Amino acid sequence: MEFQVGLDVGSTTAKMVVLNNKKEIVFKSYQRHFSDIKNTTLTLLKQLAQRFPEAKLKMNASGSSGLGLCDGLGIPFIQEVVACTEAVKSTERNIDVIIELGGEDAKLIYLTNGLEQRMNSACAGGTGAFIDQIASLLNTDAAGLNTLAQAVEKIYPIASRCGVFAKTDIQPLLNEGARREDIAASVFQAVVNQTIAGLASGRPIRGNVAFLGGPLTFLPELRKRFVETLHLKDEQVMHSQDGQYYVAIGAALESGRNSSMDIEQILQLLSKMNQTTTTKSKGNDPLFRHAQELEEFQKRHAQATVDKRPLSTYKGNAFLGIDAGSTTTKMVLINEDEEVLYNFYEKNKGNPIETVRTGLKDLYKQLPDDVHIVRSTVTGYGEKLIQAAFKVDEGEIETVAHYQAAKKFQPDVDFIIDIGGQDMKCIRIKDGVIDPNSSK
Repeated sequence: MEFQVGLDVGSTTAKMVVLNNKKEIVFKSYQRHFSDIKNTTLTLLKQLAQRFPEAKLKMNASGSSGLGLCDGLGIPFIQEVVACTEAVKSTERNIDVIIELGGEDAKLIYLTNGLEQRMNSACAGGTGAFIDQIASLLNTDAAGLNTLAQAVEKIYPIASRCGVFAKTDIQPLLNEGARREDIAASVFQAVVNQTIAGLASGRPIRGNVAFLGGPLTFLPELRKRFVETLHLKDEQVMHSQDGQYYVAIGAALESGRNSSMDIEQILQLLSKMNQTTTTKSKGNDPLFRHAQELEEFQKRHAQATVDKRPLSTYKGNAFLGIDAGSTTTKMVLINEDEEVLYNFYEKNKGNPIETVRTGLKDLYKQLPDDVHIVRSTVTGYGEKLIQAAFKVDEGEIETVAHYQAAKKFQPDVDFIIDIGGQDMKCIRIKDGVIDPNSSK
């Protein structure tokens, strides 16, 4: 029994499609590989071997992570845009344009008035990874984002070229109380804008359009944003329940000229391959070459440990600091000797006010009657919102708060690096003053 097999190993998922001699799909499977490409591929092939133990396979591989498998297994590689084009041509004769979104790539393929195939660069803006990243900011997943978007009332402009820029747009909306439903739909609209602006680059998207790839298969609200933006009629839209498999289908269709291999032979070759081969990566040197280096690092960093004291053992005045960051909220209560009495750290989950409320409730549960919070300060992205919502005494700029903490441990500090949820700061200190040319 001989089959044609297409293996599409993308940035986040692995898909396999098996065709019989009538070009009918007799087996298909879709799994996230979590960067374990070898074992995920083994799992797919073992599933096939259980069903067809005597099968001979003609196989092609495709996808951003498929090339390493081709080298190890001795099978041909087909570029994913080409594979996707072949799959659509074989199944849908009247398609003019293909839009396919994957985990970290986007494709726009014109089939009429001259074949033209376009694909994004290394940046994953406006792809499945972008959607996952923004969904986590709203404390949900891609499917949850789709559910939220069903109740949209207003679309906000959100940057889509980069997840960091998108978060910079979304965080103020959350802080201002914008509906999560509107933000979710706006994220999908941002993906649409990125695809059209970044890939179409002025060439119109007209005629019959096929929507393919995991995000466009599983997220109907994302398809809806494309349809409305492109002013497409129902009869112009093609989407399939197998939309995530089209690259694998194309790879399988193009494998007919390949030599046959026993499935057990392929399994043995794959089992002998190491993970470095399948990922085409040599890896980096370890951070610590031996235990002594790790011990020296830990000892050096332990010198900056803050003195702590149980809140229950303290009486007197206390001071509260709140950092309402882009993705997390931090609180610290200190006494007059600058000892930490209480600390709180929690993800914002798309609702910074509720997170601060949770932290304050927890603090006041533990606060003894003879401890008095005499001053409070808030910093971070949500500074103004939290200050207004909870009547915090004052707000402070993040860079100033950083410097105040840093000089406690190193009085002559002249350079501070901070990596936060969605920003990075390089703060230069000159003559005890923050350099205004410091970058953020």
